[in-house]
Amino acid sequence: MANLDTGGGEAKKGKPKKQTLRVDFTPMVDMNMLLITFFMFCTTLSKPQTMDIVLPTKDNAQMKDEDKTKVKESSAITVILGENDKIYCYEGQPDYENWQSVREMNYSGEGDQSLRNLLLGKNEKIVKEISKLKNDRYRKAINEEQFKEKSAEIKKDKDAPVVIIKPTDGSTYKNMVDVLDEMQICSIGRYAVVDMGEADSFLVQNYMEKGALSAQAAPKK
Repeated sequence: MANLDTGGGEAKKGKPKKQTLRVDFTPMVDMNMLLITFFMFCTTLSKPQTMDIVLPTKDNAQMKDEDKTKVKESSAITVILGENDKIYCYEGQPDYENWQSVREMNYSGEGDQSLRNLLLGKNEKIVKEISKLKNDRYRKAINEEQFKEKSAEIKKDKDAPVVIIKPTDGSTYKNMVDVLDEMQICSIGRYAVVDMGEADSFLVQNYMEKGALSAQAAPKK
């Protein structure tokens, strides 16, 4: 037990007698030990969170350029992150003459404007297989390592959608995190973050002006 003695002594004539002050530091020591134990426990449990990335296989590297173009045209989904938490997307090759080929989406909600519903619909086969794997992991039929290996193999399906994410200068870091979360929720195994081009800026602006830009660019008859 720790004590703090501030002094004391004999009382002198004409002066009040000094009182001895005793301070017990035992509760303070107990509290410090509890805090140290708490921080050590939390530090042990905290682990860095990582996001799985499916790298190209040798088969994909040996594909012909024509085959790569066919895959991109048939399964590509371009997601443009705009300002004010808005999302614009189009499927396949961009259509600069048809402003309605671009759709405005949102991060949540239901119906045709939900980005999650769009990705789940395009990736329905893989989502079902991943869901089955999750059930097997929950029932402890497979361990975590087996789950990661099998899910990575499933996501390598050549018919699976490829999502191209293009953030604009008006988008925020939160928008990027949200859209990457959707990639994980919808079991999208192939996606890439690329720079925004002038052609994509034209598509978004043309959509916002309901085809006014494409009408001006069209040749007069």
